[in-house]
Amino acid sequence: MAANRISRNPAILGGKPCITGTRIPVTTILEMLEDGLFFDDIVRDYYPQLSAADIKACLEYAKTVADDV
Repeated sequence: MAANRISRNPAILGGKPCITGTRIPVTTILEMLEDGLFFDDIVRDYYPQLSAADIKACLEYAKTVADDV
């Protein structure tokens, strides 16, 4: 699922992985989760254009990157 929801484009934020169609970096979402925010909090209070599936894709992307090390 992460493959179609996370993209990298050198012209957007220097190629950092972002949620597709946005300029929201995966790392921003991961930091919010690390701070204890829930999916619903992130969508309601910060990024109403996102879905829970977008946030889950950030976690899946991070797992994939960690597994590749």
